[in-house]
Amino acid sequence: MGIIDVVDAKKYFPVKRKSFAKQEWLKAVDGVTFSLNDGAVFALVGESGSGKSTVARLILRLVQITSGTILFKGKNINELKKDTLRRFRKSVQIIFQDPFASLNPRMTVLDTVAEPLKIHRIVKKAELIDKVVSLLSSVGLQSDILNRYPHEFSGGQRQRICIARALAVSPEVIIADEPLSALDVSIQAQILNILQGLQRESNISFLFISHDLRVVQYFSDEIAVMYLGKIVEYSKTDELFSNPLHPYTIELLSSAPRIKRDTQKRQVPKGDVPSPIDIPPGCPFHPRCPKKHDLCDRVVPELREISGRLISCHSF
Repeated sequence: MGIIDVVDAKKYFPVKRKSFAKQEWLKAVDGVTFSLNDGAVFALVGESGSGKSTVARLILRLVQITSGTILFKGKNINELKKDTLRRFRKSVQIIFQDPFASLNPRMTVLDTVAEPLKIHRIVKKAELIDKVVSLLSSVGLQSDILNRYPHEFSGGQRQRICIARALAVSPEVIIADEPLSALDVSIQAQILNILQGLQRESNISFLFISHDLRVVQYFSDEIAVMYLGKIVEYSKTDELFSNPLHPYTIELLSSAPRIKRDTQKRQVPKGDVPSPIDIPPGCPFHPRCPKKHDLCDRVVPELREISGRLISCHSF
């Protein structure tokens, strides 16, 4: 059991394409199971629309789960109320993808970072400014920005402010939902170094969501590959990158851009990702899979342990 355990989580959104049409369901998350260990970095990767961000919102209780269980330190988060829910909110924080959209444009840096300190009554009023300055310093920002507003900063500076706000309540878990994708490459490295330093010094557990495989390989301990709401491969990061097994994982890694030239031909998954409303029967990846056979379009493969990792594929 980890600090967070997700067990067979499903999230279906009701959809009606036309008036008076039959009720349909968008299967954003469809039976996801994984554990985030204390002090570890667990990564979710996959193409856009695979359900990664929906998993994050389920863990944070920002959306209601359709079925399944999410445990925080062994307690079902959907059963938490009042004081226990407040403690959970304090323990699990999120860093969003777009730092500008996640900051209130009418609040100064001081008000933004101080807000969670006030809500959870962490420091006395006389100590508030010193605490905010200390938090900003931990992410490489100076005290002279306290009275400035979000529009006055670069994207990297805004994300540092968001990180400082998340750290204000001394969380045990930080969910980082594509925290680097809106930033320039040079700034990405700086923010990643800050996150890695925080994880090493404070032993914070991270659920790291990204489509950038280079970052995931550098930062994470374990990794789950998602496709159309399901986990298709779950492994230690080093093992997955050195020897990917699932056909989707192989093509996903092969399609990642490389700086050095090599003789290996890049493989890009063929076709488009099917709609999560009209998921193909059998293995959801089979219309794009180069290794498909007769069973693939009829039977959904189970996530089974193969060679010390979990694989959802009929070829194993």
